[in-house]
Amino acid sequence: MILSVSRRTDIPAFYAEWFMERLRQKYVLVRNPFNIHSISRIPLSPENVDAIIFWTKNSKPIHKYLDEIDKLGYKYYFQYTITPYKKDLEEKVQDKKEIVETFKNLSEKIGSEKVILRYDPVILSDNYTIDFHKKAFARLCDLLAPYTKKIVFSFLDDYKKISKNIKQLNIKEISAEEMCIMAEYFADTAKKYNLKIESCAEQIDLERFGINHGKCIDNELIEKITGYKLSVGRDNQRNACGCIKCIDIGDHIW
Repeated sequence: MILSVSRRTDIPAFYAEWFMERLRQKYVLVRNPFNIHSISRIPLSPENVDAIIFWTKNSKPIHKYLDEIDKLGYKYYFQYTITPYKKDLEEKVQDKKEIVETFKNLSEKIGSEKVILRYDPVILSDNYTIDFHKKAFARLCDLLAPYTKKIVFSFLDDYKKISKNIKQLNIKEISAEEMCIMAEYFADTAKKYNLKIESCAEQIDLERFGINHGKCIDNELIEKITGYKLSVGRDNQRNACGCIKCIDIGDHIW
C-alpha cells in the first residue's frame, strides 16, 4: 500500500504530531469524502505500507519525527511546494526564505532524491506575469538545485473552482501559447541546473521541450527507495495523471 499524506491536507505542516501517533498506533480511520457515513480503518504497520508520500509547503514540524519514522521502518519521500506568490495569494504561508531553508535542511537530512520540488500552480495575473514566473523559476532553481533532483510544475487550469476572493485578483486563463512559452523556459532553465523536469496532470503535450507527464506517486522512485518491485496499477484520478494507486488520508481523518 502507498500512503499519500496528503494531497488534500498539509499534514506535515499542521498535523505532524497527530500523524506520528497514528504511526505508533499503526492505524488510521478515514471517512469517505463522498459518503460521510462510510469509515475505513487503514492499517499503517510498516509491513502494510510500502512507502509514504508527504505533500507539504512546510515540512519543519515533522523534522523532529523523521528519525523515529526511520526507526519504525517506513520508507518515504516528499513532494514539496514552493511558489513565489505574495500574501495576496498565500496569506497564511510562512516567509519564503524560511521555506527555502527548511527545504535545504530536509534535503540534507534525508537526501536530495527524496525531496521533489513543486512549482505549482503557475498563475497568471496583472502582478504575476510570464516574465515574473521566468525570474522566479530561475531563482528557485539557483537556490535549490543542489538539494533536489527533480522539479514539477503545473498550470492553474480549473477556473471554475477558483474562490471569489482569488477571482478579484484578475487571475487570467492561460492560453496554450503562454503555457508553451513558460514551459520552454522552465525546461531550458532546469537543464542548465541539471534538474529533471516534469509536468503534473497537464493535458498539453510538452515533450518537444523535454518535459514528460509526471507521476507524483512514482513507482520507479518508490522501488528505488524500497529496493523491491511494486505490483500497483495507475491511479487514473485525472486523464493526464501518471500516478500509481495510493490511499490518501487527507481531510476527514482521526
